[in-house]
Amino acid sequence: MMSITFFTYPSCTSCRKTKKWLQTNHIRFEERHLFRQSPTSEEIFLLLTLTTDGLDELLATRSQSYKDLNVNVDDLPLSEVVELITNNPKLLRRPIITDGKQLIVGYQPEHLKSFNRKSKLCHAV
Repeated sequence: MMSITFFTYPSCTSCRKTKKWLQTNHIRFEERHLFRQSPTSEEIFLLLTLTTDGLDELLATRSQSYKDLNVNVDDLPLSEVVELITNNPKLLRRPIITDGKQLIVGYQPEHLKSFNRKSKLCHAV
């Protein structure tokens, strides 16, 4: 059985759209509040292995949290970047959806369909 983790923030419009899409398509997922149940450093490393664009795919570079860093993350070792994200999950784009084999960042119904094809599961909150 495929296990989908959905990192979300309730006031995020893209997160709400994604959740509604998952529910409408009867996809079961584990919902995790991005700031209360933040990804661990191990999970962030896993997410990075699933990206096609590396950090650029995961970081919310237009966010105030990112701008307040006053640091060029490209100059930091990966372990420091992961620690930075772990300590400040507001640096992550939202939502993040993964089954451990694929990663979707943001509301992307065309990509979410791949979960729908793989699994016709009942929604679990």
